[in-house]
Amino acid sequence: MASKQTKAVTAPPDRRRFVWAVGFLSIFAAFSAATGFRLPRKKNILECGPEAKKTTVKMLTQDGKLVEIDAALLAAATKKISDTELQQWIKK
Repeated sequence: MASKQTKAVTAPPDRRRFVWAVGFLSIFAAFSAATGFRLPRKKNILECGPEAKKTTVKMLTQDGKLVEIDAALLAAATKKISDTELQQWIKK
């Protein structure tokens, strides 16, 4: 009979701890829903999806053909080319 009393005494702290944990989680969920708080996470963006539009740039090749190049592949231009340099660059 003494062993039943010792088990009854140790069982409630485990239940209380569980109730406190559930209560804390529910308070956190209610707070985050009320304030719009979101945990940081990595966004998966598909490149082929409709929201990811690729911007292309039309450029003239050295032999005079017009091609479209993805803007992400181009490095930033440091200076503009002059008209004389352009005329010398194109093969006639």
